[in-house]
Amino acid sequence: MAKESIKARERKREAMVAKFADKRKALKEAGDYIALQKLPKNASPIRLHNRCKLTGRPKGYMRLFGVSRINFREMANKGLIPGVRKASW
Repeated sequence: MAKESIKARERKREAMVAKFADKRKALKEAGDYIALQKLPKNASPIRLHNRCKLTGRPKGYMRLFGVSRINFREMANKGLIPGVRKASW
């Protein structure tokens, strides 16, 4: 499980990206890259990292479900994810 400080930092980045999204878009359309560079670094959406919503794990993230592969497997085996079941052959 990820440290709470890491998860909090990621939430802070998400808020910053949402706050400056309109301003970034306007500056890009205007071609004003000098003003764009003066915005905070964390206002850039490229700095966001996908993390598991349950544990904060950064690797093995399944975008469709928003959880890591480990949590996905546990939830699928318990039948907690609708439409997903373990394949057997």
